[in-house]
Parts: sequence; structure tokens; C-alpha cells
Amino acid sequence: MSMLQEIFAHPIAHRGLHDKSRELIENTPSAVSAAIEQGFGVEVDLQETADGQALVHHDYVLDRLVDGTGQVNRWTASELTGLAMKQGGDKLWMLQDLLDLTAGRAPLVIEIKSRRARDAQADFVRGILDTLVQYKGPVCIKSFDPDMLSVARAHRPEILRGIVSFGFHDEYAKTNYTRMDRFILRNLLHTPRTAPHFISYGIQDLPAFGPSIMKKLKGTPIMSWTVRTQQDRERAALFADQIVFEGFVPPAG
Repeated sequence: MSMLQEIFAHPIAHRGLHDKSRELIENTPSAVSAAIEQGFGVEVDLQETADGQALVHHDYVLDRLVDGTGQVNRWTASELTGLAMKQGGDKLWMLQDLLDLTAGRAPLVIEIKSRRARDAQADFVRGILDTLVQYKGPVCIKSFDPDMLSVARAHRPEILRGIVSFGFHDEYAKTNYTRMDRFILRNLLHTPRTAPHFISYGIQDLPAFGPSIMKKLKGTPIMSWTVRTQQDRERAALFADQIVFEGFVPPAG
């Protein structure tokens, strides 16, 4: 089985198998451990710190989940790892902590969060890849930002990479992206330069032209996000090869 097949072999827990009612908070060691214990793949997010390190955290700010406030990129790694979550017993942690915990026991899908910087946060991306190339286990990166994928392809082409996309029809997309950018991103027209190994596409926008063409012509597998309902699961079964899920526990097989 190839590493890409390993990553797609089981449903993938979105930000770990988190459940606030059980004080399992997203993107924490507890949520990741819960996913591993039940036989799922694990998806997590990385944010860049003030000193260019990779923090396991989804939001660009701390306030929602953490006993801290403000932009993540204004804090150093050493400052951030001293901060506790508002619920549960976990503290913020770094990429290497994540790799030490998983230790190859489950597939890791790592989303690199982009600030859409002009340089594509290239040093940050390269640092992540230089860490992952030493990891012994199934792992891949993905991002909404094609420029980040271009950096990844140039620096460590052997590390599996995926593009994250969706229909770009919501108000945030319309406010923050030009019409042409939205067209390019939704239809994956950047793929000649990014050459993704897989596609991670919004479940509500499947089927879609770009993923369908890439699946048909190149066999590029599709990972659907975020599957939360039975209707989502049924759609994913028709148009995707694997699900990124939350809010329920599917069969692990």
C-alpha cells in the first residue's frame, strides 16, 4: 500500500476526535489521541508563530479556545506553549510534539494555514517540510493557498501535498478574493504549477468540475470536508474517496 493509499484508508477526524462535552478540544493532544485510539486518520492545522515556528492551532487568534488573546503570529513558540486551553487539561503544542505523539500510529493530514502573504510564508513552509521529511509514518500537507503548494513542490516534492478548495461562493470569499481568483481556485486551474497528489474539497460543492476532471484524467483522489450529517456522508460516498468528519463517529474501516 502506498502512503497516499494509507492516508485515504480510513475516515479522517477533523482537528482530531474532538468533543467539548468530554473536554476533548480540537487540535489538542487529547483529541488527536482519541482519534488514534479509535482507528481514524487525524487532520490538524498549523499556524506560524512570531518566530516562524509551527503551532498546532486552527484560528489566527487565540481568544476562542485558549487562555490568551490576540493574533497567533504576535506570540513566540515558547510563549504560546505556556498557554492552556479554556477547557480540558491541554496546553498549546508544536508540530514536533504532534509527531512525537502520533509516532506513525495513524495517518496525519496537516493543513498549513495561510496568511496569504506575498512570499507565501515560504520559510515557514520549508521548515515544516524539513521536519516532516524525517517523520516515520503516513503524513501529508494541504493548504488553500496554491502558492504554498508551489513552495512545497519546489522544496520537498516527495512529501505528499493536497489542495484545499470549495465553491468560493460565500460572502467571505466574495469579499476577500477577486472574481478571477475565485474561478481559478474553485476549478483548480493552478494545478500545472502545484501538481497536488490529492484534492480536499468542500462536501457541499461536490460534484465540481475541477475535482471531477482531475479524478477522471489523473486518478487524483478526493477528500471531502467537513462531513457532519448523514446527507453529507451519502454525498461523499458518491463523489469522494474519503471523508474528513466531525460531530459523529463513523465506522473506522
